Amino acid sequence: MCGIVAYIGERPAYPILLKGLKRLEYRGYDSAGVALLNGDLHVYKKKGKVRDLEHFVRDMQMDGNMGIGHTRWATHGQPNDANAHPHRSTSGRLTLVHNGIIENYAELKEELLAAGHRFESETDTEVLANLIEQVQKEKSAGLEEAVRAALSRARGAYAIVVMDQLEPDKLVAARKASPLVVGIGDKEFFLASDGAPIVEYTRKVIYLKDKEVITLNRDGTFAIKSFTNELQAAEVQHLAIDIEMLEKGGYDSFMLKEIFEQPQTIAACLRGRLPAEGSEIRLACMDGMRRQFFSASRFVIVGCATSWHAGLVGKHLFESLAKVPVEVDYASEYRYRDTVLSERDLLIAISQSGETADTLAVLPLAREKGAPTFGIVNTVGSSIARATDGVGYIHAGPEIGVASTKAFTGQVSLLAMMALRLAFEKGTISGACYRELIRELAQIPEKVSEILKLDDQVRYIAGQIKDATSAIYLGRGYNFPAALEGALKLKEVSYIHAEGYPAAEMKHGPIALIDEHMPVIVAATNLSAYEKIVSNIQEVKARKGIVIAIVVKGEEEIRKMADYTIEIPETAEPFTPLLSIIPMQLLAYHIATMRGCDVDQPRNLAKSVTVE
Repeated sequence: MCGIVAYIGERPAYPILLKGLKRLEYRGYDSAGVALLNGDLHVYKKKGKVRDLEHFVRDMQMDGNMGIGHTRWATHGQPNDANAHPHRSTSGRLTLVHNGIIENYAELKEELLAAGHRFESETDTEVLANLIEQVQKEKSAGLEEAVRAALSRARGAYAIVVMDQLEPDKLVAARKASPLVVGIGDKEFFLASDGAPIVEYTRKVIYLKDKEVITLNRDGTFAIKSFTNELQAAEVQHLAIDIEMLEKGGYDSFMLKEIFEQPQTIAACLRGRLPAEGSEIRLACMDGMRRQFFSASRFVIVGCATSWHAGLVGKHLFESLAKVPVEVDYASEYRYRDTVLSERDLLIAISQSGETADTLAVLPLAREKGAPTFGIVNTVGSSIARATDGVGYIHAGPEIGVASTKAFTGQVSLLAMMALRLAFEKGTISGACYRELIRELAQIPEKVSEILKLDDQVRYIAGQIKDATSAIYLGRGYNFPAALEGALKLKEVSYIHAEGYPAAEMKHGPIALIDEHMPVIVAATNLSAYEKIVSNIQEVKARKGIVIAIVVKGEEEIRKMADYTIEIPETAEPFTPLLSIIPMQLLAYHIATMRGCDVDQPRNLAKSVTVE
C-alpha cells in the first residue's frame, strides 16, 4: 500500500518523481523520499507528506536523470526520517524502495548482522537492500542476478526497484503479490505502483507479473526474467486513464469529487450492459463462465471493508432474485479458516484496486479446492483480474480518495446486473419483473443526481451533529449493508466512532448507548419492512436519540418522528442501497471537513491494502 515511482531516461528525474509521488500519495503518507543517481548519489527522505519532502529538498542538489521515489504507509517501524524510503545497503552501493512485507526479515537480519552489515532503520526493506548486497559479494554477481537470488530467499509480498552505483545505466525491479507497472517511452522508462504517475508520459505499459524481474537500460532496451532466470515475453498494453481523472477538477477534495461523479460512474458501469430498449442485460464477463455461474450450488463472496459491504448487498441480490445460496466473508478471515469449498462452488472476489492482499490470497485456496473464481474489480490489469477465471470491471475510473465511494456503487451496480441476468435465465423471476427491474436500474444515475442536489441540506444536518462522539447507523434487508458502509465512511474520515446494525438488532444491546447526544442514522426506504422500521425509530425516540432518517419522497409518518429527514427518490427495493448510501457519504464528508479532518488522506489509512 506504499507508493513506488521510478524513472530512467534523458529527462530530469526529480520533477517526474515528485509529481508521481503526489499522485500515489493516497497509497500512504507517513513519510516520503527520493534517490537520484547521476554520478553521485543523493538520497532525501522526510517524515510526513510529500509536501514536507518537497519543502525539505527545496535548496538541495536535485540533478540526475535516473531516480527512485517512495511514499510510505508504515508497517515495520514507526513513521520517521530513518524509516522512510529509499533505503541504502551498508556500503551505500545499493538504494532500494519497497512496497510490501518481508515475513522472514528477522532471521535474514540476524544473518546479515553476523556478516557485518549495519542497519540504520527498523524496516524490513533495509534487510532486502543488504541481502542483495551480500549476494553480490558472495557470488560476484551483477545487480539483476543478485536481485533474483536474494528474492528467492525472501518470504512475503513485495514490489521493489533497485539502483546500483556501480551499474549506473540500469534499474532493476521485481514483484510478488504487490503491483508494479512499467511505462515504456522513447528511450526512457517509468515505474510505478499504478498507472497514475505514468499516463502523462506514455500509455504503453507492462503489468509486471508475480516472480518477474525486469531490467531497464538507459539505451532503451529491457528484459523480463523469472526468478529462475528464464526470459519472459513482454505483454505491452494500453493504459486507459485520462489525466482529468487524476485531478480534483475544481472540487475541494477528491472524496467530494468522487461522490459527485457517481451519476457518471454508475452510468459507465451500466453502459453497453443495459441496452437502451431495456429488454436484456448483456454481460460478456459472465458469458465466458456461463456454466460455472449456472451450475454452482453456492456462491462464496470475499472482500474487505467497502467491498465486503458490497458483497453483502450481492448476497441479498443473488438469494432474493436468483435463489442461489450465498456466503459472504471477510477475506482476511476466510483464508485462515478451515473452509468448506469445492468445485460445486463459485468464489467471487471483490476489490476496488484488484490488489488487496487478503482477497488475493484466497484465490490459490480456491484453486486448490477446484472452485472456479470470478473477480469484480475497478483496476484493469490488476492482480485479481489476472488471477481469476473471469473478471467484471466496474469502470469507475481512478478512485483517489482513500475512503471509497464510487467503487461501492459501481460494485453494487455490477452485482445487481449479474443477479438479474442469472435470475431471468434460471427462470426465478418473470420476464415482466426482469424488464421492470432493468428499467428501474437504468434510472439510478438520474436519481443519484437528484440526491446530490440535497447537498446543502445534508451539510446543515452535519453541522448539527458534528460534535457527537459516537453514532449508530440502522438498516434492514438490502439497507443493512448500506448502514455498515455509512458507519465506515464516518469512522474513516471524521474519526467519530460509528457502528452499523440491522435495525432489529438495536434492541439487543446497542440501545443501551442511546441518549440525547447519540445521532442515529436510519435508512428507512425499504417499504417491505416499513412498519418495523417505524417501530425501531420509535424505540430510539423513546430514549431521546437524535434520528436522521433517509426516507422515500412523500413519506409522512417517519417525518413526524425524526429530528431530520432526507428524502430520496423511490426505486425498486433491490436497488435502494445505491440511493441510500449517497446521503451517508455526504454526511460523513461534511462532518469531517467541519471537524478539520483531511478527508482524502485520513490518519492511519491508505488505499490499496497490499499487506496482510
